[in-house]
Amino acid sequence: MNFRESHPTSRLAYRSTATQRLLLALLTAMMLVMVGGAASAQTVDAGTAGKVTTTWKLLDYMAVDYDGAVRNGKIVSRGEYAEMTEFAATIVSTIGDLPSRPGRSALVQQAGALQRQVKAKEGGDRIAATAHALSKALLAAYPVAIAPETPPDVARGDRLFADNCAACHGASGNGKGPNAAALDTPPIAFTDAGRARKRSLAALEQVITQGIDGTAMQSFRDLPPGDRWALAFRAGEFAFSEADVQRGKALWRNEAAIRSRIPDLKALVTTTPAALGEAIGQQKADVVMAYLRMHPEAVARASTGGAGDSIAVTRTKLDASLAAYRAGDAKKAKALALSAYLDGFEPIEPLLSAKDAGLMANIETRMGAFRAGIGDGISSGELASRAAAIETLLDDASAALSPQASSAVSTFLGAFTILLREGLEALLIVVAMLAFLRKAERVDALRYVHGGWISALAAGGATWAVATYAIGISGASRELTEGLGSLLAAVVLLSVGIWMHGKSHADQWQRYIRKKLSGALNRQSGWFLFALAFVVVYREVFETILFYAALWAQGNGAVMLLGAGAAIGVLALIAWAMLRYSRSLPIGTFFRYSAWLMAILTVVLAGKGVAALQEAGWIDIAPLAEMPRISMLGVFPTWQSVLAQIVALVAIVIGFVLNDRQKRPQTAA
Repeated sequence: MNFRESHPTSRLAYRSTATQRLLLALLTAMMLVMVGGAASAQTVDAGTAGKVTTTWKLLDYMAVDYDGAVRNGKIVSRGEYAEMTEFAATIVSTIGDLPSRPGRSALVQQAGALQRQVKAKEGGDRIAATAHALSKALLAAYPVAIAPETPPDVARGDRLFADNCAACHGASGNGKGPNAAALDTPPIAFTDAGRARKRSLAALEQVITQGIDGTAMQSFRDLPPGDRWALAFRAGEFAFSEADVQRGKALWRNEAAIRSRIPDLKALVTTTPAALGEAIGQQKADVVMAYLRMHPEAVARASTGGAGDSIAVTRTKLDASLAAYRAGDAKKAKALALSAYLDGFEPIEPLLSAKDAGLMANIETRMGAFRAGIGDGISSGELASRAAAIETLLDDASAALSPQASSAVSTFLGAFTILLREGLEALLIVVAMLAFLRKAERVDALRYVHGGWISALAAGGATWAVATYAIGISGASRELTEGLGSLLAAVVLLSVGIWMHGKSHADQWQRYIRKKLSGALNRQSGWFLFALAFVVVYREVFETILFYAALWAQGNGAVMLLGAGAAIGVLALIAWAMLRYSRSLPIGTFFRYSAWLMAILTVVLAGKGVAALQEAGWIDIAPLAEMPRISMLGVFPTWQSVLAQIVALVAIVIGFVLNDRQKRPQTAA
């Protein structure tokens, strides 16, 4: 196997009245039966992927080999320069022939600039910079599968090289195999560190697949893709030593900033050591690449706590989803897209929300739109554009979650705002329940409410242990817990709110409280209060645990606890003020205010519950364009979540109106 590098040639129980029961049934049915159909996906011409891949390889080749054609503005090899001129023209022509989509005109302009630079005999550094920028933009506009789906078997690559390549390239990869002297074109020496720094593994794989016309380097297209990638990884190892591998192993394990720059196999095979060296220094880049080319599984491994690993899973699943969609398998594409969110992005969502809530919301919304696009049967080109937008946002997420972006101030603010935001909803409901029981002179029932929220905290502690030290909690389980808990709380609060609104109009409210309510509590309604307190508090505790577990894993644990303590202090102050103020309110006014509070929280939780079930894949997504996302109010830009809130609001209005009508005959009498 004669390996001369050259250009390629082709290529995601308050009791209710009958009316209230009807309203509750309507609300529950409307919120849980919100599904959409999926249309057949449109496929894309396989030739487009081939053109993109070929063009990317041509750009990679020019970035490396242009120095062999021109130096200091002068041609040093007319044959090489003619080749570079031909490649630049081919790139311009091929990009111009690609299907129209956003970004193509900019690609055409960049390709023209590269062609002009070659014609002007500009320096190799300038050509390399332009070629790399164009190749990155090309893959963003026209994403193609350019990486192996799983880590290659490096040991098999070693055996394949010995059987097929060593005769020409030498057992050590120095280009001096037994057959080398008889070849017109000398085999490439993979031990040349200078060239190895400039060559990506993806380019090596392409040469293995295509071969090189006019040389002894034959095509190995008949080998399985995994074997071709294994050979490429083996060829990319020779320039580095075992000592480099060990030093790289230590750097990879200890420096999260480096891991964030190579988040997945795609980044590994398309990034050259020289490009990585510009970011972290060439010495570090060489040893890290030495380790990763010998141990690609280190990149692909999805650990339980690494943000970089989670983002890598997200990217890989999105790429696979897009590939399945291009192949016409919309069902598989949708399952992969859901997995990209639940298994990839969702585990880091709490931490990213603490660091940059706007970015988190943007990614979540766009991933939902990606899944919705699959269901709507949009063109594969449009779906690829949506995937490219998500890829760009994931780059921002990697930067936001890097250790350099973490500080004591950001950790404190994250811990403070998370607990304050998540705790406020539960606090409002629990304090309203406590105030109500005191107004009703049922202090004996307070123990049920206190028992409920204390049990929720204890259950939360157990959840922390499971999420942090035991088996972990899947993304789907998290979203289902939040979604179903929110909808259950919304249904219960709707009943309570309508009941409280009715009592605010009753002239004989005190006799009702002392007789009917007393009887109700004696018939196990105390356990209903316990259950309500438990559900609303555990739902918020569960969400807070996910945030805090992520923050804890990032370090600054003492600062995180300080932020949590500050939030607890603020929540305690709010609780004290609410209880104190409620004592001075007349019972009718108290019931009226409490009813409106329950109504507002019902609408908020209805929206949040449906949104969480959408993220878990239980409910389809129909995006609402130009709709703002206000997660604190349960407002999400999808028809299903908005419809759930509208249904909840209609149910509240109907319940309140019926209460008003029932009041009139009582007053007349």
